[in-house]
Amino acid sequence: MRFSNTFLDEIRDRVPISAVVGRRVTWDRKKTNVSRGDYWACCPFHGEKSPSFHCEDRKGRYHCFGCGVTGDHFRFMQELEGLSFPESVQQLADMAGIAMPQPDAQAERREKERTTLLDVMELATCFFQDQLQSASGAKARAYLRDRGLTARTIETFRLGYAPESRNALKEFLASKDVPKDQMEACGLVVHENVPVSYDRFRDRIMFPILSSREKVIAFGGRAMSPDAMAKYLNSNETELFHKGNVLYNFTRARRASQAATKGPVPQEPTIIAVEGYMDVIALHQAGVENAVAPLGTALTENQLELLWRMSPEPVLCFDGDGAGLRAAHRAADLALPHIKPGRSVRFALLPDGKDPDDMVRQEGRAPFDTVMAQARPLAEMIWMREAGNGTFDTPEKRAELEARLKQIVAVIADENVRRYYQQSMRERLNGFFAPQNQGGDRRQSYAGQGRGKGGNAGGRGGPGGGFSAPARSVGVSDRLARSGLVRGYQELPALREVVLAITIVNHPQLLLDEYDEIAAIDFENRDLQRFWSAMLPAAATAGANLSRGYLIEKLTAQGFGPLVVALDQQVRNARLWIATEQAAAEDAREGYRQALSLHKRTKALRVQKMELEREIGMATEAGDEVNIEPLLRALSEVQLEIVRMENQEAIIDGFGVMSGRVKGVAVGHGG
Repeated sequence: MRFSNTFLDEIRDRVPISAVVGRRVTWDRKKTNVSRGDYWACCPFHGEKSPSFHCEDRKGRYHCFGCGVTGDHFRFMQELEGLSFPESVQQLADMAGIAMPQPDAQAERREKERTTLLDVMELATCFFQDQLQSASGAKARAYLRDRGLTARTIETFRLGYAPESRNALKEFLASKDVPKDQMEACGLVVHENVPVSYDRFRDRIMFPILSSREKVIAFGGRAMSPDAMAKYLNSNETELFHKGNVLYNFTRARRASQAATKGPVPQEPTIIAVEGYMDVIALHQAGVENAVAPLGTALTENQLELLWRMSPEPVLCFDGDGAGLRAAHRAADLALPHIKPGRSVRFALLPDGKDPDDMVRQEGRAPFDTVMAQARPLAEMIWMREAGNGTFDTPEKRAELEARLKQIVAVIADENVRRYYQQSMRERLNGFFAPQNQGGDRRQSYAGQGRGKGGNAGGRGGPGGGFSAPARSVGVSDRLARSGLVRGYQELPALREVVLAITIVNHPQLLLDEYDEIAAIDFENRDLQRFWSAMLPAAATAGANLSRGYLIEKLTAQGFGPLVVALDQQVRNARLWIATEQAAAEDAREGYRQALSLHKRTKALRVQKMELEREIGMATEAGDEVNIEPLLRALSEVQLEIVRMENQEAIIDGFGVMSGRVKGVAVGHGG
């Protein structure tokens, strides 16, 4: 049985190749980068001890650098499992949840027709290209020249011109023996409700739209006449073309993105989505080759999925006007339900009145790169929209903002991401509505505008309800002092570091799933640094013997026994049951992740503080009074945030108030 390319492509799109290969190999933890869809393992086709077998989800291919085998989903099933091609298709279709096509002469005929239609579209593309270079295309050539496009760029994107005639293309195709029904099936002529069909595109600059296999499947046409009914006109929906499933410049941008990961300095694959054809082309000519565009409409879910196939965090770039901002907000709402670990979006907003084409043509690439570097995360876009321009000078308005944020965040399907978004919005609300104190106005507008007015709504913890944090009772230093943590150690560790260290000792199974992240923890406390340097090698050599008892035995032999006892007693004194041996595994994992998040944010703030202090010192030496003042303001804000983080017990206090589960026993929080 012959399978259509459309059917095989649907299987490849639905089933990552790592899911196929992963059934027969064990991925190497150190070399594999799951968020990028980049996997390494020892080759299943030849014996080896170090992983040289590479599998990449975005390409849908595998390759062994040792023995040279390479292929896709179907070849892997055939060569490793000895299946025939139809058998491999059957198994993969089952994995994808797709019904196998029934033997159908009509379906085979339709596939042949698709191939024929692609040939017709290629003929039309060549016709439009020739017309651009003819006498009738002089006006179009002048327009493209005025837009700054070079002959090489015009050729790269195969731009053309549809002459101002009702039947120029129709007559050309007829001379090539293309039947009328094929012209109609390609959407090249208008034939409905008219006695005689005529060319769909007339007096327009033509932009060929390519499939993922780089075949012309449709056209976009830009009107030359200012009186035209539509400035841009796309092909209608056809057997070849479904507008919501295609991105302009998809394949070329994907190649550029993948090339960046293999350069002298490998980078994360990045894709930029802009609003129009000319934006994509102008950026390409300026050296930004990883840009795509939807086809004249708002971004669709299918197009967003295409972006995520190329990059875990594509940048959505919008024009700097009201329409562009509204489009950005629509895109944020579109993306929010579908985000998950390793999959999100960022937003780049251009200066008001600018689009990418204008910017790179008038100012060069550098200002555009600056805008890209300042792209905002999705959470910030949501916050800016809801809180940026509002006035929240009454408890009712603040409660309304909180309720609106809760409702927006609730659509996130991934439970873990949803929880962290709730935490992020809670922290933004608390900072936004924080009371004034002796150090000045502590209210922090994360949007940079529209600060709340009046006092604190909801007490010390901020607004009440689902986003409010537990009230802080005892500071970190107070708890550490009360605990009597082993006397004789040089400095007291932060409570979050205590939680990180003892949770791993009490629940070493976390190492099996989170080893790379755990190994990278950088403790500030010197005693915990030495402790970690002993614990990690002990865990690495344990193999199947890895357990809490094994780790404690090894650590005690190296003199860390008293510290382990003290750390464990500390979390019990603080009633942080989530970090104790008795906690359920899922609660321990949750507590560890929250503590690590707090740890990373605190360290990042301190790095930012040091950088600002360095810049202030340099500006002072240079006598640069203009820049000193904003740097001092920024430093003050960072210092306030550090103080808030160091005294914040909300996240850590919350550890003990989760499920209350302890390996089959309900635990209270009363001591």
